[in-house]
Amino acid sequence: MPTKSPVRTGTWVLIADGEKALFLRNDGDEDYLNLNVVRHEEQEDPPSREQGTDRPGRMPDTGVGQRSSLDETDWHRLAKDRFADELADILYRQAHRGDFERIVLVAAPQVLGELRDKMHKEVVARVVDEIPKTLTNHPLDKVEALIHAEFA
Repeated sequence: MPTKSPVRTGTWVLIADGEKALFLRNDGDEDYLNLNVVRHEEQEDPPSREQGTDRPGRMPDTGVGQRSSLDETDWHRLAKDRFADELADILYRQAHRGDFERIVLVAAPQVLGELRDKMHKEVVARVVDEIPKTLTNHPLDKVEALIHAEFA
């Protein structure tokens, strides 16, 4: 027996990666999705090599006169983590205002994990499904088809 799609009329869909997020609302039904953009968030996140200015640090090693270098900070990864924090805050504010009752999260697996860790219980209670895929650069008609196929 086929499963019923959780993307009913009025359900929100968050499509996110570490740099961009689209908040969509389904104005169609379970069978014919009609996703419309409610909000768009984007952060500028240049590669780490363009963000760091110092050489990697060094620390004394166990041998006489030996020093080991430390890993350079991954500024790009930190920015993606901060973006997940921002998305969790936005979702909380919108859920608290009653902007959505149901939401499906579609995000890159790592971003999805970060969001899960940071979401408020008020938002978690409204999450009806998750899809671990990166769809931020797809046109909306393709997104609708991919989401519909996910629950077919």
